[in-house]
Amino acid sequence: MREMTSAMARRTALAAQGLASAHPVTERGASTRAVHKVIGNNRLLQIDSVSVLVRAHYAPVFSRVGSYDRGVIDAAAWTDTARKPRTLVEYWAHEAALIPVEDWPLMRWRMELYQHGRWSGAKTVLERSPTLVDDVLDVIADRGPSSAGEIERALETPRPGRKGPWWDRSDVKIVCEQLFAAGVVSVATRAAFVRHYDLTERVVPSHILSQRIDEADAVRTLVAHSALALGVGTEPDLRDYYRLSSKQTKTAISELVEAGTLEQVAVKDWGAPAYLHTDARTPRSVRGAALLCPFDPMIFFRPRVERIFGFHYRIEIYTPQHKRVHGYYVFPFLLDGELVARVDLKGDRARSELQVLGAFVEGERDASVIADRLAPVLRELAGWLELETITVGERGDLVSALAVAM
Repeated sequence: MREMTSAMARRTALAAQGLASAHPVTERGASTRAVHKVIGNNRLLQIDSVSVLVRAHYAPVFSRVGSYDRGVIDAAAWTDTARKPRTLVEYWAHEAALIPVEDWPLMRWRMELYQHGRWSGAKTVLERSPTLVDDVLDVIADRGPSSAGEIERALETPRPGRKGPWWDRSDVKIVCEQLFAAGVVSVATRAAFVRHYDLTERVVPSHILSQRIDEADAVRTLVAHSALALGVGTEPDLRDYYRLSSKQTKTAISELVEAGTLEQVAVKDWGAPAYLHTDARTPRSVRGAALLCPFDPMIFFRPRVERIFGFHYRIEIYTPQHKRVHGYYVFPFLLDGELVARVDLKGDRARSELQVLGAFVEGERDASVIADRLAPVLRELAGWLELETITVGERGDLVSALAVAM
């Protein structure tokens, strides 16, 4: 069995994610081709409702290519298919995610798994309102892309009981999400980040919709995608990328090793067998600087982050404010192949400010060196988000050096 040092494995992983070299900074920004290359390499962009800085699905592309037109992703995912072919589609991949539309058939086994409910609440609603599914589908078929609220108003469905916080959904919303999970409807477009559902046959191209791939073949392809996106990874790493089961992943890995797609390797200090994609490359060095969104594929599986970088990372959005250590929406700062700092960021549109609420050095590193490399990344980020100024707060042992560097 081939052996790899942990440093080699880290460089391999960064190269696979497109984070092994600095991107050029130009006035025009990255090309459409560069954006699609990132999507092709990573195979998914996680979607999340948090918008304290920028929506999660836009951030990983910026980390890899710098400034670019976010409309490229919007057009790929939520375009009018009558005018332009769709290249991205929403589904449950890692979590809710944008995936290449050609990968949609690879998820059909999961749609069948969710046929009667992705969670128990859906079953309760369907039992309580057995005709609601047909009623919702009739509205969508007649009206075209519609939000749950629009469908609800079309049905004049009362909202029973007191409605509480954001997770308390109406029956119509639950049915829409259930139909989405089962692949009956898809997301045609979004407005103010609200899903507008349409019949799947009007969203997914017919030649893709007609493909039938059995579960074993689909899972094997998904694991191969994971391995190529990660470069090298353990079985849990490969499993987590598409949230597969251990049984599914282990079988697929065995078959991919036998086929020569994966090679089992021993990575020093990893403490578990690892699998290297045969197309992965291991650069001699890694250069460049990037801020990584909490939902970036490079870091969204926290045990892998700790194993590769020795970096303990937890998102603190759901932690009470007085218990937060680093902040609400903290971006790890990647510098020349290491995670060297944490930066709590917020975009204040009303003030047109990129706010650095806190900045923290990781380990025993030189704050001034980190600040000098972080400052231009923040300037590019502010420019991309069309924020006129950058303000630096007072929390953390990096803020003083960063204020000087800015």
